[in-house]
Amino acid sequence: MSTTKRSVSSRDRETEGLRDKAIREIEILNRQKLHEIDKNSAAKLASAVLDRIGRQDAELTITFIRDAAMRKLNREYRGKDKPTDVLSFAYHESDEGFAETDSHVGDVVISVETAARYAAEFGLTFQRELEHLIIHGTLHLAGYDHETDNGEMNRLERKLRKELLQK
Repeated sequence: MSTTKRSVSSRDRETEGLRDKAIREIEILNRQKLHEIDKNSAAKLASAVLDRIGRQDAELTITFIRDAAMRKLNREYRGKDKPTDVLSFAYHESDEGFAETDSHVGDVVISVETAARYAAEFGLTFQRELEHLIIHGTLHLAGYDHETDNGEMNRLERKLRKELLQK
């Protein structure tokens, strides 16, 4: 049984010359032992995405699992009996994405096995593929849907990758 480990990302901002520290909690749960997860990097990236899309107050949870658990979730929630790379479960979802008053916006679940396969297929490092999935899953929590938005999510995702990921 794996233990729950938390990682908290914080950001500093300047307010009228005074240092004001805003704390945001990004919870990272690692429910697998195949791949090491850099919890601090994952939390910082999710926090940066939330900042860029105007949700400086939002918090979320990212859980890393294996294919068997992901297959079960995908079957139960999407009716697809196979694992997928990332699923997002928004709390308090509306037609506009998450409600502006909700602090904890939802959960991003990532299968490390599928992520590793895709990384190899696309010629990426495992870490880079995880970064792509964190950005993708966080945007889904914000209400973006690449299947219905005429490319808006894909454009934003490419922009965020350029701005937030080191070459």
